[in-house]
Amino acid sequence: MFISISNIDPRPLYEQIYESIKSKILKGELKPGDALPSIRQLAQDLKISVITIKRAYLELEQEKLIITRPGKGSFVADCDISQIASLNLSEIEQQMREVVSKARKTGVSRKNVEHIFNKVLEEEY
Repeated sequence: MFISISNIDPRPLYEQIYESIKSKILKGELKPGDALPSIRQLAQDLKISVITIKRAYLELEQEKLIITRPGKGSFVADCDISQIASLNLSEIEQQMREVVSKARKTGVSRKNVEHIFNKVLEEEY
């Protein structure tokens, strides 16, 4: 499984790993029941600490995206992808509301907010 991490990304490594695996699950690249690499194997492959991988897997477990069976490994959970996607959209909407509110409070015009949003979209998509 290919996971891209970057030392120049401001996010912690565990978060980059968590987001990468979560994205693969939500896109259907990883299906329910698929085995994930062991914590030790992934740490070795990425040349990072076992603790970092363990934290990423823990985050995925807390969101019920994966399940871990002691002695067997970690697997993609049989989860409702549409429900998870809906929760993610709600979270994104809330974050956007906070940005708009902050922009309004600091006097940033709607036109500038739209310009910034479009610029970010072009850079990220």
